[in-house]
Amino acid sequence: MQEAMGNLKRTNYCGDLRENDIDSEVILMGWVQRARSLGSIIFIDLRDREGICQVVVNETSPEEVINKATKLHNEYVIAVKGIVRMRSSINDKIPTGKIEVLASEIKILNESQVPPIYVKDNDNVAENMRLKYRTLDLRKPSMLRNLKLRSKIYKITRDFFYDNGFIEVETPMLTKPTPEGARDYLVPSRVNSGKFYALPQSPQLMKQLLMVSGLDRYIQITKCFRDEDLRANRQPEFTQIDMELSFVTEDDVMSINEKFLQKLFKEMLDIDIKLPLRRMKYSEAMDRFGVDKPDLRFGMELKDISDIVKDSGFKVFEEAVKDGSVRGINVKNGAEKYSKKKIKKLEEFVKDFKAKGLVQVKVEDEIDSSIKKFVSEEILNKIVQAFQAEKGDLILIVAGKDQVVYDSLGNLRNKIARDLDLIDKNSYEMLWITDFPLFEYDEDEKRYVAKHHPFTSPKDEDLDIILSNPEKARAKAYDIVINGDEMGGGSIRINDQEIQKKMFKALGFTDEDAKEKFGFLLEAFKYGAPPHGGLAYGLDRLTMLFTGAENIRDVIAFPKTQSATCLLTEAPTELSEKQLEEVHIKVIE
Repeated sequence: MQEAMGNLKRTNYCGDLRENDIDSEVILMGWVQRARSLGSIIFIDLRDREGICQVVVNETSPEEVINKATKLHNEYVIAVKGIVRMRSSINDKIPTGKIEVLASEIKILNESQVPPIYVKDNDNVAENMRLKYRTLDLRKPSMLRNLKLRSKIYKITRDFFYDNGFIEVETPMLTKPTPEGARDYLVPSRVNSGKFYALPQSPQLMKQLLMVSGLDRYIQITKCFRDEDLRANRQPEFTQIDMELSFVTEDDVMSINEKFLQKLFKEMLDIDIKLPLRRMKYSEAMDRFGVDKPDLRFGMELKDISDIVKDSGFKVFEEAVKDGSVRGINVKNGAEKYSKKKIKKLEEFVKDFKAKGLVQVKVEDEIDSSIKKFVSEEILNKIVQAFQAEKGDLILIVAGKDQVVYDSLGNLRNKIARDLDLIDKNSYEMLWITDFPLFEYDEDEKRYVAKHHPFTSPKDEDLDIILSNPEKARAKAYDIVINGDEMGGGSIRINDQEIQKKMFKALGFTDEDAKEKFGFLLEAFKYGAPPHGGLAYGLDRLTMLFTGAENIRDVIAFPKTQSATCLLTEAPTELSEKQLEEVHIKVIE
């Protein structure tokens, strides 16, 4: 049985009713969370996006209303007309717990089959079921809350940047494939046989062209696409808050974004952020924390003990010091918390980051260590002193090339902090990481590639070493890190053609390569490109931060799985022969 709404027009959301609405006649519309009959009284929990309100049908209600109420099941869509009154039994667990609506009219707008998943939080349903029945999953209070908070971030963002002179511009979704970075999602052209568009990994080149156009300040909340292996906080399509500014320095870009973050934290969490935010050079972050996005909510910093062990007689340490280092972390009171079995698991963990092993030193009544047979007691004592270790502490050491040591210990530090619950989840520690390397060496391609992208400007003092010592060149780049996550990153761009040519040469591009791949940008630069720079935030990650979600799929309405599939629509799908022919594509099995 389904009925039209007729003359009924919704007057209130279910979750908005309060004591000051008592004696008012209201019309509510929503879904039946639960209907229960207690003889002469029927209670209906009616739910919409704002919450739940209790509706009552009793012996004083019209017979038609009683008959309809007895037929209601979970997720029926109904309209209710009635008078708000005080509840006899208060429910202080919900905002509407002091009032209820005595129904005088009910219309069943649509029926529902028995839902395959419960529409309630903490139902412990498997994630694949949640994604398959996403429309039901989105009815849950926590998911509705996440999407509403995400929407609020959109509004705060637009208000702030509009107020600061930014102009919102949409850049193309169908663009030119990029030769650097992650893989593109490619789109075949029907009208241009054998040619392809790419979905943008970012609006980078287009926003630089907008600066050449004289727009001065650009902002866009936009979709970006990367065909790469996924992790808990990655999606093949994601949303960026993207911006670019003309006639600015690094300090200018960081300053405007500090004010944005200050506004965002105040309006989202009512937290006052003190400015300016701290800054830390990339080299310091790596030496102290092993990662370029350090979590400052706990200690356990890395310690370099290369000088102590370089002549220790232990071959592993001595060989590592020649072209790398020996470093470690001190896990306070970790000696009892980590058994041999647990340490073995930590050893397997660091091997994922190419470490060859994990040395442990336990400080108990006596110093015990996995290398006790290979080094003297004097060396062990010096190691303990270097870490300022006390009885009960556990020292964990990795030896090898610097990058391997950093990756291993940096990620191990974060893992142990989570395992031992050392992180204050109610605090927010943020900082800028600056002075990134301009290049990084790609072992697979056997050449230097851009750490960020080929249009990042080198530091002025490093211009002369781009070709001669690329490994030492630093960039005018900066990342904003909050609680150990990179929330955004950007740089000052190259606007000088000669410097851009030198950059391309350092990356192994010929003049022909550069013209083919970036000719439209280089052509525009001939006609007066202003100094410019920008930054982009991961809006999905910001939403995770403000909602406390641990999975990025919980802050996106219709996300993909880790294999980049949509369980709801079953995308991607195979195409018919006719569809393939239209875009001049043949599938090779």
